[in-house]
Parts: sequence; C-alpha cells; structure tokens
Amino acid sequence: MQHELRRKDREIAETEARMLLERGEYGVLSTSAADGQPYGVPLSYALLDTAIYFHCALEGHKLDNLAANNRASFCVVGATEVLPEKFSTRYASVIVSGRVTEALDADKQCGLEALVDKYCLDHREKGLQYIAADAAKTRVFKLQIDGICGKARR
Repeated sequence: MQHELRRKDREIAETEARMLLERGEYGVLSTSAADGQPYGVPLSYALLDTAIYFHCALEGHKLDNLAANNRASFCVVGATEVLPEKFSTRYASVIVSGRVTEALDADKQCGLEALVDKYCLDHREKGLQYIAADAAKTRVFKLQIDGICGKARR
C-alpha cells in the first residue's frame, strides 16, 4: 500500500527512502492496543530485503499491542536543520507500513546478526557470542514492508 502525500513536491524516490531506512540510527514503531490506544516506541532496527527486524524482551506493551493487532507503522527521520528565518525545517523522512510477525529459528538468527552488523560491525565476533548467550532472553520481530513513503525538504 503506497501512502498518499499531501505535498507531492516533497516526495522522494523509493530508492532514496530505502537508503534512509538503511542508514537510519533508530526508528519509531507505532502500534495500537486492542482498544485502539496508539503507542509509539523508538527502537534499533536492521533492514533486510523487504523487512525491518528489531529485537525486544520476552514481554511488554509493544508485544501486547502486536498480539492484538499486528499492523504497524515505522518512521525514520534523517538529519534535520531548523530554518528559523523560513519558519521551517530541512529534513528527510520515511514511513513504512506493514504487518509484524515473529522471526523464529534461522530467521531470528539472521535478524540478530543484521543488528550486530549494523551497530557493532567492528565487534562482530563478540556480538555473535552475545547472541548465543542471550538468544533465549530475546525475541525478534520483523515488519514486512507493504508500503513505503519518503519525503524531504531540501
């Protein structure tokens, strides 16, 4: 599903939006509870092909929401610069939407390794040991990207 932008003049190409996803330091995952209460949480993530992988504890608010409704939105904002004289901000952002499912077994390992490679590449061996030691205390989920929309003010 492609999102509709009100300001078409700010739309960026999907390739640029994906690049922003790949390079982003963190993103905000937005979910909703069974009663419709929205919830947004910043998290570390890794993009692999057409899915965003993230890890979490064995239980929590985010997981309760995903159990009730696995549809989610994920937003990444790149570098920003406030332009006070223009009453505006220079930015680039991307929003994706899709369904979140748990990554299990080899898919879980792949997701965890992607996180190590993104955030700790210089410490990969130690990261793999960390994964092996803590895998049972960690759950991994992936948001399968159904829609992607990027925009920027240059």
